[in-house]
Parts: sequence; structure tokens; C-alpha cells
Amino acid sequence: MALFITDECIDCAICVAECPNNAIFSGAKHCEIDPDRCTECEGFFAKPQCQEVCPVDCILPIPPSSPSEYPELYPPDSD
Repeated sequence: MALFITDECIDCAICVAECPNNAIFSGAKHCEIDPDRCTECEGFFAKPQCQEVCPVDCILPIPPSSPSEYPELYPPDSD
């Protein structure tokens, strides 16, 4: 599983330095997480470090399948 950053992100980038997998980067609007690199810190820490340091609690697990709620995670061709 992986995490994602919601639009509530204030782009403080505190999470970028905390990621042991270098999965977090500064995107067009706010920080983003590469889901192919994110392991939720498994093997490194008991809890995802980005969630631990985020001042606005905007880092959440990717929902299993809810394209209507998070259309940005489910492009039209992602069947």
C-alpha cells in the first residue's frame, strides 16, 4: 500500500526529508508521493514518518478503489 498527499498540503516540504525511500517530491501544486516508491516506511519505522511530521495531517492511505472521491488517483485509462 502507499500514501498520498491531499490538496490541504501547504507545501512546507518537511515530509520530503523524512522519507527513507525518497518517494516524496515537490509537485506542481504541493508535495506528492510516488506510489511505486512508498512503502509506508515498512522496514524502516513503525509508522510512516511523513504522517508523523506533517503539520496539517494531509497524508493519507490511498483508498483501495474510490475513483469518485479521488479522481486524481484514478485516471480514465487506469482499468
